[in-house]
Amino acid sequence: MKKILFTLFFAVITSMAIGQIENPVSWTYEAKKKTAGIYEIVITATIEHPWHIYSQNTGENGPIPTKISFKNNPLVTVTKGKAKEVGKLEKIFDKNFNTDVLSFSEKVQFVQTVKVKAGIKTNVSGTVYYMVCNDSKCLPPVKKSFDLKLQ
Repeated sequence: MKKILFTLFFAVITSMAIGQIENPVSWTYEAKKKTAGIYEIVITATIEHPWHIYSQNTGENGPIPTKISFKNNPLVTVTKGKAKEVGKLEKIFDKNFNTDVLSFSEKVQFVQTVKVKAGIKTNVSGTVYYMVCNDSKCLPPVKKSFDLKLQ
């Protein structure tokens, strides 16, 4: 009986350990008011070592680049172009993709300016779509949603 209980206990613990999903990137979102009606949306990725995520500007034939999308809101105008990337950009030849890639390790901020109609309180929401890799493997792409109040 003890052997059966021990085996069952060990099997449960093992399946719990295997079943945990790797999540080496944590995200924070912030709306910084710059002037009346102008905000900077700051999306920060904190990346565990030795993982990295890819720039929005990683070219074709490589890994999936990070993509930030904003949901349409008639009260909010998102500046044209991609979000500004603030962090240590690394350009390396990735043998897995057989091409040069642009990536970030440890921390990167994506900063996008938005304009809100004067005197209006509203929200800005959207998604971050990204892929994370280390030197030996990549995890499937992930989509994270955000929703920030603009006041």
